[in-house]
Amino acid sequence: MSTTITSPARTEPMPGVKGKNVLVTGGTSGIGQAIAVRFAEHGANVAINYLRQAQEASDTAEQVHACVNRVQQNGVRDVLVRGDVSREDDVVAMVGEAIRGLGGLDVLINNAGIQISRHSDELSSDDFDKVLAVNIRGAFLCARQAIRHFLAEGKPGVIINVSSVHQLIPKPDYLGYSVSKGGMQNLTRTLALEYAGRGIRVNGIGPGATVTPINRAWIDDPVKREMVESHIPMARAGTADEMGGVACFLASDDAGYITGQTIFVDGGLTLFPSFREPWSSE
Repeated sequence: MSTTITSPARTEPMPGVKGKNVLVTGGTSGIGQAIAVRFAEHGANVAINYLRQAQEASDTAEQVHACVNRVQQNGVRDVLVRGDVSREDDVVAMVGEAIRGLGGLDVLINNAGIQISRHSDELSSDDFDKVLAVNIRGAFLCARQAIRHFLAEGKPGVIINVSSVHQLIPKPDYLGYSVSKGGMQNLTRTLALEYAGRGIRVNGIGPGATVTPINRAWIDDPVKREMVESHIPMARAGTADEMGGVACFLASDDAGYITGQTIFVDGGLTLFPSFREPWSSE
């Protein structure tokens, strides 16, 4: 089931985003799709990564075209690039294809990710490895290829890692996911420190509960949705478009002095909401 990304038209592009070449991994739906659409809306060229069939990315491409027409961003290009981010050969080919298709690369969005639900004592090593291979190994492989391109071209670049509130908040029954997102925090910070002097900025966004097609099970169930949103200080789930807005900001000139940071876009979920009411032992 596809969900159309709707957002108010932005009248002024974010500074430094228009004309940039952006690769979004896992760009076929949800947050990745919203990020691709938002960048196109601000005049960036986007390469949309899909896993198996080009049709997986067709909905994103259609929405990119629609928003380009809506905001009259003439000349915006988009390409579809296949690749399994956990496979090194796929990543090398995918990044190369994106660079050729767009004419370069300025921004990498590491968005591809999976999760597997099991009690930890029942989790197989294969399933644990599978999640880490996509979520953290994949992010490393894509970042490495992007950095190699930035350095070879002698130009600045931006990497944005889509993490999760679960890089801080434990997620029982999702051990591989929690571990991978915790690793993404140090991937972000280490690469940021290592390449800050070369003009390469590396940041992350940490979405909280977000309305996306993959979350339909609780979004469409009023009881389950209330259970989720009762933990959020702002009392609502976020939208994929809100995640896209923060990604665009981090790639813009307005964020030019920000690196090594993860911005949590979570309605306050990481603020220990159980402590909203004052309490003490006195």
